[in-house]
Parts: sequence; C-alpha cells; structure tokens
Amino acid sequence: MRTEPQQPRRSRLAILAALTVLAVGCASVPAFAAAGDTAASTAGITAGRQYDGPEHARRGTIVWVQPIDRLSQAEAAQQIADRGYSGPAPRFGVDNYRVLYRTVDPQGRPTTASGLVSLPERDQRALSTVVYEHGTTAARSQAPSASGTDQADAVLFAGAGYATVAPDYLGLGSGPGPHPYADTVSEATASVDLLRAARDLAHRHGHSLERGVQVTGFSQGGPAAMALGRALQQGVDPHFELVSLAPISGPYDAQHAEAPAGLVDDTLRGRDTNYYFGYWLTAMNREHHLYDSPSELFQAPYDQQVESLYDGSHTDAEIFAALPDDPRAFLTQHAIDWALHPTGELLRAFRANDTTCTDWVPEVPVQLFAADGDKDVAYPNSEHCFQALSEHGAQVTLTDVGPVEHSPSRRAALPQVAALFAERLPA
Repeated sequence: MRTEPQQPRRSRLAILAALTVLAVGCASVPAFAAAGDTAASTAGITAGRQYDGPEHARRGTIVWVQPIDRLSQAEAAQQIADRGYSGPAPRFGVDNYRVLYRTVDPQGRPTTASGLVSLPERDQRALSTVVYEHGTTAARSQAPSASGTDQADAVLFAGAGYATVAPDYLGLGSGPGPHPYADTVSEATASVDLLRAARDLAHRHGHSLERGVQVTGFSQGGPAAMALGRALQQGVDPHFELVSLAPISGPYDAQHAEAPAGLVDDTLRGRDTNYYFGYWLTAMNREHHLYDSPSELFQAPYDQQVESLYDGSHTDAEIFAALPDDPRAFLTQHAIDWALHPTGELLRAFRANDTTCTDWVPEVPVQLFAADGDKDVAYPNSEHCFQALSEHGAQVTLTDVGPVEHSPSRRAALPQVAALFAERLPA
C-alpha cells in the first residue's frame, strides 16, 4: 500500500511556482448530509446529520487554491513516462492545483482537507471526471497535492482530457490533525467534498463537470475507491453519479486476507507487515480504543516510538528504517493472536472498514486489478472482493497483472484503467 519515493517535479511556470493563494468563497455549494458515527460505515455516508454551519463553512467549500504547475503536452508526457507508464501520449497539457476545502472528520465534525485537482487544457466546456484514490503514505508531504509522485497518476487521466480529482484524505497534505488511516467513511467524505470543490474550481476556469464519475485507486485507494463508489451510487450528491469502478491492489479484507498473509503465512514481507500494522493499529486506536498503552500491542523499544513515527512528519523511508524485519519482534504475542482471532473493538475496527465489497451491489461495471506476486497486499484481498461482488450479482471482473510486486502492479494496471474509462465515456 506504500507509495514510491518522491521524485522531483518536472516543470512549472514561475508565476505558478510562487504558490499564489487565491482566497475564494463558494456560497453556491450546498450543504449535504455528513457522516455521523461508526454505524455509518456499513450504511454508506448518505445517512447522518446535516452540518448547520454558516454559508462559508458548508461542505465542499473552497478555502483556498494554490496553482502547482502548468504542464505542456510534452511535459505531461514526460512526467507520465518517468512514472513508468506506457500507452498513448497525453492529448492535452495539464494545470495542477492544490485545493484546501471544507469537509468532516470521522465523527461528522467540521474540518478541512486538501487534494489535487488536475484540469486539462482544452476548449471543451463540459469535462468528464475521474477520481484517483492514492496509496498509503505516512508523510503529509507525500500526499498527492504535495508530492510529484502521485501527481503523475492524476496527469495520466487529465492529459487524456478528464478533470481529475485526487484527495489527500484527512490529515495529509495541508489538512489538520492525524490521518485516520484506512477509515473508509472519511476517505469517502473527503472524496465527495473534493469533487464538490473541483466542480467550483472548474467553473471558475470556464468548465463544467458532467454528472458521470469514474473512480479508480491504488492500494489504500482500492477500498477508498469502493467506498466512494458506494456513496455516489447511494446519491450522496445529486449532481454526481457513478459510471464505473476500477480499483487496483486494494486491502479489501484486512481481517481474512491481509492479517493471515502477514502474520501466519509469511507471504508478505515482514517489514512491510510491520509498517502497515503499525500505521493501522495506531490510527484505529484513535477511533476504537484498542489499547491504553502502546506496550499492550507493540514490543519494546518500539512501543515508545510507534505513535510518533506515524505523526505525519516522518517519511515512509524513515519509518521503515526504524522497524524490525520480523513482525514477532515488533508486535506482542497478544497483538498477533488478537489480529488473527479478533474480538471486541478490534473486531469492530475490522468490520467497519472491510465492507466496501460486501455490503452493497454496484450497478456499474467493476474491474478489479491485482498481482499474484504482490508482497505488500495479499492477492486474496482481491479474490475475496471479486467473490463477494459476484455472489451479490454485480458485473465484476478480476485481472491478474502477473507475478509482479506492489508498485509495479499499479504501473501495469493504471494504463489499462485509463483505456477502460475511455471506452465507458458517455456519448
């Protein structure tokens, strides 16, 4: 689920590199129902309380916009090639924007979040929209709106002509607070509200966003994509509707696929298992109170530093350097046993976020991509998702991109996703 190390950005105009802050209001953006409590995780995010804040604080309102860079068609092509993608060259140049907007936290309380909005440089007024949900990163500075790595994923679609939306999620990028890692409700609310903000931003640049939204995502972004698809299908926003879903290498079933693969079967790399479980347990503790002291779940000396490692200021490389190779040297036996046979709050944490393939029936085509050589996210995650969706009658396919590892699975799949989305564009 981890993103790759940051690469330098290619090109930006000097005036845009100054990051001029554009303070904007958004009085025309309506307020919609906010996610309420944990129960909303199984019901989607249409239920819950309405936020009765002032006009300027409504969900999806833009707080500020910072131009990041303007890529020519050739520069967009180079950025995509540097990311390792093959396929047709982009048709358009791309303008990238960092957007801070109003949304809600996992309890439905008002907060802000940031994200990347990439607009193609084209004359056509009405734009189709793609949402790209990014993979795991622990550093605020490596979120899509702050880092050049995931920007290329958005440029792949924007260069093809789509308005492309890439949420940072809560607590990453320029948003406040810790990141509620793998919390699918807040991933969905942050994504819906960035769609609303992107609609306003596009309008300010002479475009409108069509109703149809195509959604993809990689790794952590796989369940996030499914959660957003569920919310859109349930009608969370009357303007947007789901057209298709194509998530990649997602941990859809952490309880029954990811935990056994990392803690029993040893099919996943031990240090990767430690990275993800450390992130997940410390984040879930804030929502589900899994422990009173980190020493209950983490071995010494890691119990003294694990929470600070995931405070948003440490890069993935720094966290990896601080972790052992063996999960048994990092997690207590109680933590391992509890993860394999969860009860109480841990079971509730699993069930709250392992439902994106099981508690709804997509009415649009779903194309899952995964790699049987993945050593970060176990392939059975996608098999379980495929099985659950198929049993409920969904139109779903699963493509194995081969004996490649985690990041290469994204490079193999995302151009295929772009081709699928092009086929499913409305006439």
